[in-house]
Amino acid sequence: MKTSYVSTSIPYVNARPHVGFALELVQADVIARWRRLQGDDTYLLTGTDENAFKNVQAAAGEGLTPRRLCDRNAAVFQDLANALDISYNRFIRSSSDAHFRGASLFWTACRREDIVLRQYRGLYCVGCEDFYLKKDLEDGRCPVHGVEPEIVEETNYFFRLSAYQKTLETLIASGKLRILPETRRNEALGFIRQGLQDFSISRNRERSGGWGVPVPGDATQVMYVWFDALTNYLTGPGYGSNAGSFERYWANCPDRIHVIGKDILKFHAIFWPALLLSAGLPLPRTIFVHGHLTVEGRKIGKSLGNAVDPFPLIGRYGADALRYYLLRAVRSGEDGDVSEARIRDVYNTDLANGLGNLVRRLEALCERSGYGCVDTRDAHIPPDVSGALDRFDFAGALRAIWLRIGELNREIDAVRPWELLKRQKAERLSEHLSAWIGSVLDISWVLRPFLPCTAERIETGLSRSRIRKSQPLFPRLT
Repeated sequence: MKTSYVSTSIPYVNARPHVGFALELVQADVIARWRRLQGDDTYLLTGTDENAFKNVQAAAGEGLTPRRLCDRNAAVFQDLANALDISYNRFIRSSSDAHFRGASLFWTACRREDIVLRQYRGLYCVGCEDFYLKKDLEDGRCPVHGVEPEIVEETNYFFRLSAYQKTLETLIASGKLRILPETRRNEALGFIRQGLQDFSISRNRERSGGWGVPVPGDATQVMYVWFDALTNYLTGPGYGSNAGSFERYWANCPDRIHVIGKDILKFHAIFWPALLLSAGLPLPRTIFVHGHLTVEGRKIGKSLGNAVDPFPLIGRYGADALRYYLLRAVRSGEDGDVSEARIRDVYNTDLANGLGNLVRRLEALCERSGYGCVDTRDAHIPPDVSGALDRFDFAGALRAIWLRIGELNREIDAVRPWELLKRQKAERLSEHLSAWIGSVLDISWVLRPFLPCTAERIETGLSRSRIRKSQPLFPRLT
């Protein structure tokens, strides 16, 4: 059996999750569920990044220890994954003992000549957990968080990223390391061709409040969060703790996929492959980069004060409705605006009046005519759906499915089966119902990765010996 591996990035836990991370969770879940539907043994990893200095600052602001803040907020991120019906195999916390062991093992696995100790002075943005050059600032401010970076001067360990410039350029340009969409591939190549600079991979333990993964052999340093956090992709499936699982889902897995946001492309497409090359470990096969969610055109962010809480949206519309909106209304790889008015409009138009109406009509016709379930058979997957999912074009796949839903609703209108029922044309009605229900069951099968609860309800309702009306899939909102 072929294996596949899919991961989200792991977000900081300095605040509650916002709807932007819900987008990433749902996209990764669709990829994993789709591969399982094809018969792959697929491992889906998500979790939380807890060793960041910004978490230390957030904890201090609330009068908490970093551990208490991380325990509290990590639980909320896991609650979100559960509320969205994310089919993860493991929810990893980077403050766990197993992750610490794996991150330490990875540090020692890197080539000795690639890690050097040196004095450094630079402009540091705590929000990004990254150093900036003056030329990369916008009016002297971080281009992501809009704040002036602070000057940091200390002795750190550095990784010789510059030694991997040619190798990384070849891997990405050749497609051996596939970055999608192409605009993000070109962005990564452009960054490399500007000339790679060695980067700091540790922080002074005292300045970090002692919070973080200790550097092996040096009690004065903890690992830079973007060193230890990236290793979660290895420690999640078992690096340093479960050799068999690690071999199966990373080392010998042919399909390793990261799903990330565009603001962390540099770390995943450049830093991470270089670190893996140094440690002698396989690289990811694909990095899929999604855009940002915006509110009135402005990026959503915890630090920007415009975060949209996904939990009330799930409570009002349901997990599958929010999943549908994020997958359909936000084009893959691009930014997309989110508002409750738009969610409500898409809910009524596509879900209540489209899919929900189709299933409800068929259930009513079956109940009135005494019709039972169709024979079990293999599902038909529209090729345009399969092709779109292979490109991570979630919106395109759903458009193809909803075109079929529209066709079926129009066909029912044209046939007017309720008149066949009145005229007691049972045989002709049965032929139509068999075809329509078979088509809806095909739709429900291909909807499993997108709307898992809805697909299950459709299949259960249309597989009874006597099909009857059930509760509406998506009650209309007035």
